[in-house]
Amino acid sequence: MAFSTTNSKGTTYYLHANKRTSKSGKEITMYFFARDVRPEKEVNEMPEGYELIEMKTGLPALKKKA
Repeated sequence: MAFSTTNSKGTTYYLHANKRTSKSGKEITMYFFARDVRPEKEVNEMPEGYELIEMKTGLPALKKKA
């Protein structure tokens, strides 16, 4: 089951990831939240080095820890 969070407005979001390769050949993982679960992109747990924040609009986001 994908990692999920409920925002201050009561909407549940699920964590997903896209893996891309940059022009230099480095693999980049981009995390995003969606209201539905997409089985091929779901992430089961919170990635290390990130913290969960909520934007002004209520959308959750991941922020790298300092």
